[in-house]
Amino acid sequence: QVHVAESGGGLVQAGDSLTLSCIVSGMTFENYPMGWFRQIPGKEREGISCIPSSGGSTYYTDSVKGRFTISRDNAKNTLYLQMDNLKPEDTAMYYCAPKKACVILAPDFNYWGRGTQVTVTS
Repeated sequence: QVHVAESGGGLVQAGDSLTLSCIVSGMTFENYPMGWFRQIPGKEREGISCIPSSGGSTYYTDSVKGRFTISRDNAKNTLYLQMDNLKPEDTAMYYCAPKKACVILAPDFNYWGRGTQVTVTS
């Protein structure tokens, strides 16, 4: 059974940075692209970034491009999201999940953890 556990969220001010982590178990982590997603109440979960199984090229939605950096450590089954220059509109619950491919950022599988809350004040 796939299990994901996100951490690293918090309450920060605009312009600050945070690094999110996601530890995955129950699957061969190194075989899957991985994505970060976020959701605010009343809206659909949005894919914001994706990294292929072996790293390399990374993908971002326009709203975070140039501010967020996705990375992974296959030896530790861990996915990261470095978030710089945070904005109030980045406030959301953040999730990670495996992907079929990074061609699109939307979710592919229904494997979700509890998420980690990021709140950015102005």
